[in-house]
Amino acid sequence: MALTAIIHFVGEDAIVGDLAEMPATTQQYIVVRNVRRKDGKMVPYVEPDAKAFIFPLARITFIELMGEVSEIATASNGATPAKGTTIFGFFREDENQS
Repeated sequence: MALTAIIHFVGEDAIVGDLAEMPATTQQYIVVRNVRRKDGKMVPYVEPDAKAFIFPLARITFIELMGEVSEIATASNGATPAKGTTIFGFFREDENQS
């Protein structure tokens, strides 16, 4: 099952694509299919007939995964995720406030 991801590149606009699986920790690249811009339009620097793309992880700032956390965790290492491990967000409270 493909994982839909938003891929953020260093100094470039983000693109949307489908990952076949989570990249292993030893990988230096990701393989992405069905590449498009976030608005659904074609990415201008790719050929229309190209089907898959290899991007080096050194050029990627971060990857947003769209889908269920359990699907993503299972796809990455085959293990079932622990209950209660979903992170909804981060916040910071300043201890010096009165």
